[in-house]
Amino acid sequence: MTEKTKINPRKAGIILHPTSLPGRYGIGCFGKPAYDFVDFMAESGIRIWQILPLTPTGADGCPYNSFSAFAGNEILIDIDELFEKSFAEKPVEMPNFDNFRVDYPKVIDFKSKSLDEAAENFYKVRENYPDFSVFVEENTSWLRDFALFRVLTKNFEGKSWKFWPQEFRNHDEKALKEFEKEHEKELFRHFFAQWIFFSQWKKLKNYANEKDIEIMGDIPIFLSFDSADVWANQHIFKMNDGVMSEVAGVPPDYFSADGQLWGNPLYDWKILEKEDFSWWIDRFLHNLKLYDILRLDHFRGFSAYWSVPASETTAKNGHWEKGPREKLFETLFKKAGKIPIVAEDLGDIDADVVKLRENCGFAGMKVLQFAFYEGTDHEFLPHNYTNTNCVCYTGTHDNDTTVGWFWSLPDGAKSFVTHYLGSNGDDIHWKMIRLAMSSIAEKALFPLQDVLGWGGDCRFNVPGTTGPQNWSWRFQKDSLSKYHSDLLRGIVVAFNRENKKSS
Repeated sequence: MTEKTKINPRKAGIILHPTSLPGRYGIGCFGKPAYDFVDFMAESGIRIWQILPLTPTGADGCPYNSFSAFAGNEILIDIDELFEKSFAEKPVEMPNFDNFRVDYPKVIDFKSKSLDEAAENFYKVRENYPDFSVFVEENTSWLRDFALFRVLTKNFEGKSWKFWPQEFRNHDEKALKEFEKEHEKELFRHFFAQWIFFSQWKKLKNYANEKDIEIMGDIPIFLSFDSADVWANQHIFKMNDGVMSEVAGVPPDYFSADGQLWGNPLYDWKILEKEDFSWWIDRFLHNLKLYDILRLDHFRGFSAYWSVPASETTAKNGHWEKGPREKLFETLFKKAGKIPIVAEDLGDIDADVVKLRENCGFAGMKVLQFAFYEGTDHEFLPHNYTNTNCVCYTGTHDNDTTVGWFWSLPDGAKSFVTHYLGSNGDDIHWKMIRLAMSSIAEKALFPLQDVLGWGGDCRFNVPGTTGPQNWSWRFQKDSLSKYHSDLLRGIVVAFNRENKKSS
């Protein structure tokens, strides 16, 4: 009898959000450069592509500030496909896009116009595309509310849903059905864009999977108040008639005397439990169709979360509330079986968070950039790892690039790093990648900026700040070369992270 095929559990991965890919329309998308990047990963022996949430963003481009937990970000659509299929005509005059930074307002305006035109033309021939009808039917549970939310927001001049007329604010079904009749084509436009988005993503994901590359997707725990999900499911949040009683944040710490007041709506976990966590289970199952591995952002919030009265101006006067803990995940496992999940367990972590992660069998995170400040016994230094079920990162999307981080270190920490890594700093990015790969952690991941060896001006996000420097970084087609893939593959093979299958 032939043994079941075994797959090497040791894997290496790259963090790169699709917005950072090269492309002619001011932003990365699901077009040819995305497939080229998959080819680069395959040639390099990389087996995980970690991305940030693919949900829609506003003009700031922040993927953690979305107006839907289910919809896709339509500005990631490859609009060349719309031109090739004659759904829309390519504009004669193109905006002057920046090749190194995403100008979100400009990109959103440009791509929205092409999608408007494509949807109008597609409407006339929609009967020729039965898979479109299937998509709409299969996703009605979230798609209808999402489209209604977008069209209602536009209809009420961009105002928050809490300022809409009462019947719409309260999601009155009779009023919504009347609205649907009057705005059929406007709603159809969002059905169409979502169909295109998910069709293109599925094709790209399948291509990556065929090359033995898994996609790691990201699920933020909290939602934006002005989102389709909060508007349509107000009863599962701590609010009444659009007024929040408590909001999310984190308590004061060494870095902030006031804590951080995030302001997101908080879930009413008692009501969710009575409903068998149905909204969250639907969200998990939806994301499992999009990704092979799930990363749960702010995992500690599932154990306990910091609740702040909505009237407060800082997070100081909050308190800890118990989260759903094992009950949520036990319900999930009954529906979906055991699934690969990475818990973002950084920051203020207590024994209960560790216990929850271990009881559920989730992998934790260890970030090397956080490891060099408390002596040689820091838990994030690889010689202290005792459990292979973890992910070793050089840095995350919230960290500086490794080069930027190293050269900004105080002399004492910099000396520790150079001695630990055996580097004078010139090759610090490769030494950090090598350190992550050499660890016992089953997964070793690093941002593409670390492969390129680029400095702090290429950092993707600075937490606690806003502005065009965040979420906008891009690289160009000629930035990656065979030199990078050969070096990566050498380290992958040396530390047994290659794709070896044995029977």
